[in-house]
Amino acid sequence: MLTKRDNKRWRGVVRRLLALCLAAGTLWTAAVTCRSESWTAALSALRTQAASPLRALRWELGDLWTEDGLSPATVMTLSESPLLLSARAAVLELWSSEAAEPTEPEGSDEEKTPVEETPLETLDFTENGIPARTLVPTSPAGYTVVGNVYISNSTDHALDAASLQKDFDARLTGEEPQVLILHTHGSEAYTLPPDESYVASGNHRTTDTNYNVVRVGDEMAEVFGQAGISVLHDRTLYDYPNYSGAYDRSLAAINSYLEKYPSIRFILDVHRDAIEDSEGNEYKVVSPIEGVGTAAQITLVVGSDGSGLPHPNWKENLKLAVAIQENIVSDYPSLMRPLVLRNSRYNQHVTTGSLLVEMGAAGNSLDEALLAARLFTEQMIQTIQAKEK
Repeated sequence: MLTKRDNKRWRGVVRRLLALCLAAGTLWTAAVTCRSESWTAALSALRTQAASPLRALRWELGDLWTEDGLSPATVMTLSESPLLLSARAAVLELWSSEAAEPTEPEGSDEEKTPVEETPLETLDFTENGIPARTLVPTSPAGYTVVGNVYISNSTDHALDAASLQKDFDARLTGEEPQVLILHTHGSEAYTLPPDESYVASGNHRTTDTNYNVVRVGDEMAEVFGQAGISVLHDRTLYDYPNYSGAYDRSLAAINSYLEKYPSIRFILDVHRDAIEDSEGNEYKVVSPIEGVGTAAQITLVVGSDGSGLPHPNWKENLKLAVAIQENIVSDYPSLMRPLVLRNSRYNQHVTTGSLLVEMGAAGNSLDEALLAARLFTEQMIQTIQAKEK
């Protein structure tokens, strides 16, 4: 049985608890309504905040229903502020558009490419210890042949050789810049000699731009500049620290550049390949250039609409690739491996002068890739300048 003294003590405890609750409620009310400009807005804010615990409980219990398709997490976030809540319709529109927009497939340019071409020769040793082969087609079987260009077509599109020899659409203008070089997988690197090294960020990868494909892009930009062609070289590593989504990030950059520099006509996404034989042995691919040195072999990769994403002008990119490769093989017969046509877009839908360029493979040395880059760029310049004459 409680004594008067006990009752008095409990009444004191209750009063303190009530005072504490009142103080907390006052602070909560002030925090919720501090940005309200009227009593109506303040009451709306209070009603919204009071409903939040109920929403949280419904979400926790698995009631994921919403009236307009927004997720419970999104609705709860919007409900934290009358200003955000008033923008619910706009958020729903953005949510719906993003959900309907298909994402760009990452493509398969990073997968190890099995050796398909017949080797002309095999070098027993090289300066970086990787076996070397010069790979060229020895038969037209399995290829679409356009002049001296072999096309490996992995799409369902039938290719007409005559139409691919017609004039390509992209051309130089008097505005600047005209060429954009970038690297969706910029951390891709090469194999150095035993006495050299870099800090690796993955298998044959580094963020050191002195040793990855960004250095190759520097070489290409220099050659374009020497020819009087204005070039913009984006040295961003879109594949680091996250490889996934690299094409989405590089596409956002491309669109930003095109908005700022509508003069850009040619976009080169420079990579390196990864090549192995049927037993998983890694090789480098080389092209001995008499009187010059040993260059890495190059592969041009052209995307299409085979993935289901819109890319109506992919044949213009293919015609450009055919013209450049035809010009190269006339001077350097073994520098180019077969041109590759694939289903993925590789962000090439943005211009009719977009190409993905594989400068050698992971087993090649950086010097071999740099020589290939210089020779390729010189020949590309000849090809696009010849069109202006």
